[in-house]
Amino acid sequence: MARTMMLAELRQLLDSVPSSSASSAAYAEAIEQNNCLGKRSSRTRALTKRHLAELYSLSPETALFRALRYFWQRDPDGHPLLACLSACARDPLLRTTIPFILKLPAGQAFSGNAMEDFLESQFPDRFSKATLGSTVRNIASTWTQSGHLAGRVRKVRANPTATPGSTAFALFLGFLSGERGEALFATDYVRVLDCSFERAVEFAETASRKGWIVFKRVSNVIEVLFPSLLTEREMGWIREQS
Repeated sequence: MARTMMLAELRQLLDSVPSSSASSAAYAEAIEQNNCLGKRSSRTRALTKRHLAELYSLSPETALFRALRYFWQRDPDGHPLLACLSACARDPLLRTTIPFILKLPAGQAFSGNAMEDFLESQFPDRFSKATLGSTVRNIASTWTQSGHLAGRVRKVRANPTATPGSTAFALFLGFLSGERGEALFATDYVRVLDCSFERAVEFAETASRKGWIVFKRVSNVIEVLFPSLLTEREMGWIREQS
């Protein structure tokens, strides 16, 4: 509601804090003390840090952010979708708009009024008229940054660039949500990639060959594991949930 997914700021921040093991305090210092994002006032720096932390956590203790950094460093072409997937995982309002965006045919104009009607139907009486308008603008900008929309004044549906890293991250998010096997390829996170099942499998195979994930497929039986991304403690939690 308050900001877009802030792709440009995220890129600057992660460039300024190159260590994947950096603490959340290091990110806060880079933004608020070193002003790595070039904000004019201390208040703006603090707000920017808060928004980025809400969307991405900025803590190596969080599996989602740790995985984001892992693929971010290895797959630069995947940055827009990696940021979008992380934002969708942590922001339920943005996640709600996934089916609205994906149902638009390529080349079709995006309608802000239609998005407003959609959000009103999903969250009756939640927004004032002014808040609804600004929220829709932020959402449209986010989907433009991810590559799902194109254009400035008149936005149209476009095709984002899926990559091995973004595909592996989407599968990881599905795994954390409790999906396993072929069902991992049917989650909203994989749908955000906007590619076919066969293409997603190809990207997963590439990610596996690079050593980023473990992907095995025998006929219709699929197994995906993430040994580089989860701690033993986190795997224990997942086993307990299963």
